[in-house]
Amino acid sequence: MINSNHETDYESIRLDRSGQAEAFDAIGDRYDEAFPHKEGQVAAGEWLIGSLPEGSRVLDLGCGTGVPTARQMTDAGFEVVGVDLSGGMVKLASEYVPDATFHQLDLADLRPGGPRDLGRFDAVAAFFSLLMLPRAEIPLALRTVRHLLAPEGLFVLSMVEADVDDFSIPFLGNTIRVSGYLREDLHKVIEAAGFEIVKETSYTYAPAVADVPPEEQVFLCCRRCD
Repeated sequence: MINSNHETDYESIRLDRSGQAEAFDAIGDRYDEAFPHKEGQVAAGEWLIGSLPEGSRVLDLGCGTGVPTARQMTDAGFEVVGVDLSGGMVKLASEYVPDATFHQLDLADLRPGGPRDLGRFDAVAAFFSLLMLPRAEIPLALRTVRHLLAPEGLFVLSMVEADVDDFSIPFLGNTIRVSGYLREDLHKVIEAAGFEIVKETSYTYAPAVADVPPEEQVFLCCRRCD
C-alpha cells in the first residue's frame, strides 16, 4: 500500500536541473555509441511486450534517442509516447522512431495537478532516467509514475547500483549528477511507492568509453498495486 503521509512534495523541494539537459544535448548520438549493448533494457522491454494486451499505451520516460525502447514498443504495435528533458534527444528520437510521439518535458511536469497531462498509460518505462534525480525527488517521481498508470499497470525501470545522492561524475566529456541505491534500499523505495516487484535482473556493464567506469545495472519489472 502507498503511504499517504508524504513528508515531501514538489512544492517543498528545489528542482535543480542545471546542466543535465545541456549535457545530453551535447552528447547526442554518442550515448548509443558508448552504450552499444543494451541486453537488460531489451529484455525488460520484451517482458512488457509479453505482458501487455494488443494496442496498449506505453510511456517512455527519459526516452533518450528512442532506441531501443520506444522503437521496440512501436514495433510491437503499441501506442508510444516518449518524454525527455533534452531537446536534442527528443529531436533524435523523433527522427529514429517516427511512429511514436515525443515531448520535451520534465517528469515533474507530469505530476498529479502538474502543468501537463498526457493521460493514462498501460505501462511506463524509465530506463536510467530516475538516477538523474536527487534522492529526495525519486519517491515523488515514483508517485508520478503511479499516477500515470492505469490500475494494475506495469512499470519497468533500471538503476545503477550505487550508494550516491546527486553525485557529480564525468560522462562522455560532460558532467552529470546521478543518484543510486544499494539493491535492498532500492526495493524498499519502489515498494513504498505502491509497486510490486515481479521480476529482477542485473548485469555488470562496461561501457565502450574510457571515462565511464564499469557499473552494476539493475532492472526491475513491476506492477502497480491497487
